[in-house]
Amino acid sequence: MNSSQYDIVVIGGGPAGSITARYAAEKGAKVLMLERDREAGIPVRCAEGVSQNGIAPFIDIDPKWIAATIDSACLHSPDGEEAYMYNNGVGYVLERRIFDTELCNLAIQSGAEMLTKADAVGLEFEGEKITGVRYIHNGENKIATCSIVIGADGVESRVGRWAGINTTLALNDIDTCVQYTVSGTDFEADTCHFYFGRDVSPGGYIWIFPKGEKTANIGIGISGDMAADKGPKEYLDEFMEKHFPEVSINYTVYGGVPTAWGLNEYIKDNIMLVGDAARQVNPITGGGIVQAMIAARIAGQVAADSIAAGDQSKKYLLRYKKEWDAKLGKTQKTMYAMKEKFMNMKDEKFNKLVNLCQGIPKDEFSLKKLFSVAMKGNPLLMAEIAKAFVVSKLK
Repeated sequence: MNSSQYDIVVIGGGPAGSITARYAAEKGAKVLMLERDREAGIPVRCAEGVSQNGIAPFIDIDPKWIAATIDSACLHSPDGEEAYMYNNGVGYVLERRIFDTELCNLAIQSGAEMLTKADAVGLEFEGEKITGVRYIHNGENKIATCSIVIGADGVESRVGRWAGINTTLALNDIDTCVQYTVSGTDFEADTCHFYFGRDVSPGGYIWIFPKGEKTANIGIGISGDMAADKGPKEYLDEFMEKHFPEVSINYTVYGGVPTAWGLNEYIKDNIMLVGDAARQVNPITGGGIVQAMIAARIAGQVAADSIAAGDQSKKYLLRYKKEWDAKLGKTQKTMYAMKEKFMNMKDEKFNKLVNLCQGIPKDEFSLKKLFSVAMKGNPLLMAEIAKAFVVSKLK
């Protein structure tokens, strides 16, 4: 069995993995990144929406991986009304395959090594100490010995389980999702649409993210505890038949999205989890790209510092948790509490929220303005609805 020596092995080549590898390598660590697919960014398991402010600190904006530039969002209430939200910053719908590849390129340029079609199959131990990763590459069984393993392997996170970390999620803390990439009709090129309602998407919402004038991602996420009798594909197919019966479906993706506030434990001696594997996802929207990148930068830097210090104990690595909590982790807990209210809201409250939005002039519409109007018009609604959805947009 072939063996090689590294300081850090990162499992997963998505944004969480590549950013972790990049920042660790920049600080001088010898880093190996393992990606089990033939290239980063496939298969796409994401609506592909991000904010410009969220990704700009990590990569220069490049039109080649931007499918659409977004400057407004349209909220659709259960009673059929709609309201447009403006003045909330620029967003992008990505081409994830190209975007993820560029992030991997930055990691490699920073000194990290990367292997594709390299499937991690287990951890190496000496006694109870993690000492490396076992993986299969080009049909060969191999071992990469290291001082730290970083699991960036998504919501399934085999790495966490191998390390004895409890990564289970309650049904109400995971959304079951289906998304179609479609073509064949005109979509607003600069606007994302969100549909709410118990009959549309219980405990979640349907989204439309444009990817060009005649192409879009149309998807749905519903709370896992509300999917037993009727699954997300049934809801989405009903929506498509009602609103877009003429489109062609080019690509279908299924998946789960964690909507917990995080894991109680995602750090142990010689190991850390990051991104979806650590449940570092917006609990309300289910968006996780920006959260993953923020956490990954911290994790990569802390991991490299631990190598320099010769200390990979949990006590040392907990600096990652402390910095994540200060940056965003504590906000995640607040947003999770809001999600619990948001998920159980009745349709009438969604209708009132959209009605409030309709009363704000376009040139004055901002999140701040919506807070102000909601507070004056209906303080209870403000507390129970507007804050729940709108604060989540500030990620």
